[in-house]
Amino acid sequence: MATAETQGMDPLRVGFVGAGRMAEAIAQGFIRAGKLEAEHILASAPTDRNLCHFQALGCRTTHSNQEVLQNCLLVFFATKPHVLPTVLAEVSPVVTTKHILVSVAAGVSLSTLEEEGAMVMARGRHAGSSEAKLLQTLLEACGQCEEVPEAHVDIHTGLSGSGVAFVCAFSEALAEGAIKMGMPGGLAHRIAAQTLLGTAKMLQQKGQHPAQLRTDVCTPGGTTIYGLHALEQGGLRAATMSAVEAATSRARELGGK
Repeated sequence: MATAETQGMDPLRVGFVGAGRMAEAIAQGFIRAGKLEAEHILASAPTDRNLCHFQALGCRTTHSNQEVLQNCLLVFFATKPHVLPTVLAEVSPVVTTKHILVSVAAGVSLSTLEEEGAMVMARGRHAGSSEAKLLQTLLEACGQCEEVPEAHVDIHTGLSGSGVAFVCAFSEALAEGAIKMGMPGGLAHRIAAQTLLGTAKMLQQKGQHPAQLRTDVCTPGGTTIYGLHALEQGGLRAATMSAVEAATSRARELGGK
């Protein structure tokens, strides 16, 4: 996030340069939470392929990136990483010291922001507390939002952004285990999803370390400890840690770090 001095905007107008899934999810969160009126959001993209989703929300759209900067002081850059330098060069003539410019991390999917979304934000050198507070307040409409050092942003991508796919793979494996033992597929997948949801709620509500909750549900000689032993033999822990590491490394590569 980068900015200089900002003044209050009444009404606040928010722009999106790039109109993909991430931008759409953030805009949708703002509107659903009542943080912004749809007509106060302006999105740009080269074609109407993604802009139609913004139009369906009631937002304004354009094919001009500069128009977004000329009409909005808070602007999210949600382009592909390799496109961003060209876009920044294009809009630089219309950037002022009043703008708040936000770069959206690559790799965070729409599903990450739905319901129990999790995001992080990091300040640039010129961003002050008021700008950070404004952005955090808006982003909390999409789920949990925490301010972190910039070095943690790519790790968040590996953990939360890519983690959605990792958790889905685990949910699929849970269900397939039950299917193998004779349970109907639809029922198995519903129970697996509900198990993940219930576990996540317990971890959030109790604030416990996962190891503590895992210990609480194990009984000596019981079914769970036998199942955990099988998971450890299969290398689940090491494979999961490697997956987060690989996704983080790729995020850093995409960011040119």
